[in-house]
Amino acid sequence: MNLKKTGHKYLFILIWAFTLSGCDFIKMKQEKGDQTPDGKPIARAHDQFLYAEDVDGLLPDHINPTDSADWVERYIDSWVKKQLLIREASSRIEFDEDEIERKILDYRYSLMGYEYQTFYINEHLDLAISDDEIETYYNQNVDNFVLKQHIVRGMFIQLPKEAPRTDIVRDLLFSQKETSFEELNSYCLSFATNYQLYDTVWMVFDEVVQNSPLAEIPNKVQFLRNNRYTQTSDAEFLYFLKIDEYRISDNTSPLEFVKDDIRNIILNKRKVELAKKLEEEVYERAIENDDFEVYNKG
Repeated sequence: MNLKKTGHKYLFILIWAFTLSGCDFIKMKQEKGDQTPDGKPIARAHDQFLYAEDVDGLLPDHINPTDSADWVERYIDSWVKKQLLIREASSRIEFDEDEIERKILDYRYSLMGYEYQTFYINEHLDLAISDDEIETYYNQNVDNFVLKQHIVRGMFIQLPKEAPRTDIVRDLLFSQKETSFEELNSYCLSFATNYQLYDTVWMVFDEVVQNSPLAEIPNKVQFLRNNRYTQTSDAEFLYFLKIDEYRISDNTSPLEFVKDDIRNIILNKRKVELAKKLEEEVYERAIENDDFEVYNKG
């Protein structure tokens, strides 16, 4: 089927059709049933029709016509496949309509609860996390922070071979003068294809040297232990690597390398605690107001 691309705006609508035995969250119309104002469908699957107004006008304004047209083509293809699956399922399986309706209600109530829980957490979540709190968590859970890759602190520079004054790079890398760092940074901004000059930042070694001859080193552990400075080249580029410190995989990760991970862990723990607090508050308030009771089955 050829789908004519249009500039209409469309919003993706989740289809739970394959569990709903022919039902869909978008409005569908029968061939002899209700018609849209223009009465012209944009797709058909058996006796189910998809109309432009079912999805028209819902995409954010910033989406351009080309992206919108590409999206609607993908959406229609997905819609058709799901409708065909519904028909196939309906002809092969006898569905328990009451059970399906119960699942729909369960999902609806779960979604409503989740939305309110998210609202409550966003309203009450404390985003401030001190360095002391991060360090305390690290020390208490240090066994959980084992490196999966080799990491390094240092500097890496990739230069085209035709770059000028490449002979000064090594001296600038080892210089302790602040002016030397500024000069090196300026040089890299002008000529380097890739570079990392912040030697206080821990980096995954494989990511630093990817797409360079250093990526092909057979024994990287031995290389890291025996080399503090390396200069190499290939057909197009020169590569400079200065290593100030390294850690081998399967050893404890330095705090700085996992700091962001710990911050996220602490935030997630706070979210869980807030969710539990909300549940307890609602429950206790309901008890005080006599909003519920549980009857004995006997």
